[in-house]
Amino acid sequence: MSTSAMSECDVLIIGSGAAGLSLALQQAKTCQVIVLSKGPLEEGSTYYAQGGIAAVFDENDSIESHVEDTLIAGAGICDRDVVTYTASNARESLQWLIDLGVDFDRETKQDGSSGYHLTREGGHSHRRILHAADATGKAVQSTLVSQALSHPNIKVLENCNAIDLILQQEHSHKRCAGAYVWDRVHEKVITIAARFTALCTGGASKVYQYTSNPDVASGDGIAMAWRAGCRVANMEFNQFHPTCLFHPKAHNFLLTEALRGEGAYLLRPDGSRFMPEFHESAELAPRDVVARAIDFEMKRLGAECMYLDISHKNKDFIQQHFPTIYEKCLSLGIDITQEPMPVVPAAHYTCGGVVTDLNAQTDIPGLYAIGEVAYTGLHGANRMASNSLLECVVFARAAAAHMQAQMAAVGIAKGLPAWDESQVTQPDEEVIIHHNWHELRLFMWDYVGIVRSDKRLQRAARRVELLQQEIHEYYSYFRVSNNLLELRNLAQVAELIIRSAALRKESRGLHYTLDYPDTLPESGPTILTPAPETKPS
Repeated sequence: MSTSAMSECDVLIIGSGAAGLSLALQQAKTCQVIVLSKGPLEEGSTYYAQGGIAAVFDENDSIESHVEDTLIAGAGICDRDVVTYTASNARESLQWLIDLGVDFDRETKQDGSSGYHLTREGGHSHRRILHAADATGKAVQSTLVSQALSHPNIKVLENCNAIDLILQQEHSHKRCAGAYVWDRVHEKVITIAARFTALCTGGASKVYQYTSNPDVASGDGIAMAWRAGCRVANMEFNQFHPTCLFHPKAHNFLLTEALRGEGAYLLRPDGSRFMPEFHESAELAPRDVVARAIDFEMKRLGAECMYLDISHKNKDFIQQHFPTIYEKCLSLGIDITQEPMPVVPAAHYTCGGVVTDLNAQTDIPGLYAIGEVAYTGLHGANRMASNSLLECVVFARAAAAHMQAQMAAVGIAKGLPAWDESQVTQPDEEVIIHHNWHELRLFMWDYVGIVRSDKRLQRAARRVELLQQEIHEYYSYFRVSNNLLELRNLAQVAELIIRSAALRKESRGLHYTLDYPDTLPESGPTILTPAPETKPS
């Protein structure tokens, strides 16, 4: 087995979803770019996103309305300047995707003109969601992948895990100079030097036992940035999507919010609706409200699931607007044109992350964070539907411009230390890593899930501390592996979520605690700062 290799580029992008590939395509016009993909290039949260992307295309809608809807969904702690910036740049960013070839659904309007078919989702006061049927993420990802693979200045490394960021002293501060990368195919560590490094690694929903996310969503970028010395914020706000299909052969299959936007009802096992009892907007209430309502009804009735029903709509309408869901459910024996779908909530989106500014720059010069990995202030205490892919593209464009303005003044670091694994051996028992993995995800679901309490958080804190001690021992003495790297990162992110949740003495947005059920009159983001000793020397 080869132990080490060296490489360099202008821009190193860790992550290959909408954020990473949008940045790559922006930078490749003038730069040499390396994109790391932890799995296959078309695997990731972007690919599985169903609903769409929010932007103002309707003349009856407005940027101000998009801003206000987002602020309301964020439960009072969004950064208004960031929300305004994002909404104001939404249409231009969507046009960039359209120009690349993303084929959003169109319709013929009453006056005979053609335009984009706009749907509506929870929290939105207007129809402003551009979509490609019910597989928008797939359309976006496929287009970006095609463009990236054909570009001569973009080098894609698949099946590669970033291990840690490399910092180099520069005058009075440290600068990100690249990263150590585990190439799983060739079983070697690559040291990659870069002028700029961007974390586009997505969220951390794999920290929970039930999640709508693919396996790669293990919080890697958040954990790496924290170890490097970056602040993180709002890690207590984990969005649980209300409607994941409840079926033994469909663990991660999401049932888009657009179903409810087009009239689907949530039902108890006896067929009665329950959302009107919880919120005036019923099924179109914000996701946190809907998820808690489903969780409450399941616990109250001792039911293993609730049901989502759109069968009262025209069959052709359902098949046209939701072909992916229709075919998937049909393959499992569920005809959604005739019967309801069994659903449960599942961890879906990490609203907090690495603190960045409007240029997507972190606390460390040379290091950027874009998309779900980042905390920009856009989402606050709850993310409004279809603002996630939008954030990826808007801030990828912002980061690209910021990097370009500095490119000539920043060199590629030379003489970075190679990865040293001379003192490590093969793990003695892989089963221990798998056991710790499952234990972590289970206690996070039980104690730090949709409903929390001080006692539950204390129990989780004790367990994660013990796990981290075991993981540290493994990481120090045994050769790296995919499972070990992900477990190390998940445990770090779990600790950050627990600490953030314990600091918030109220219930707000996605954070609901039995000990503090009321919302404080005033509040702000929860910001954690690494202790100096946690930063690499």
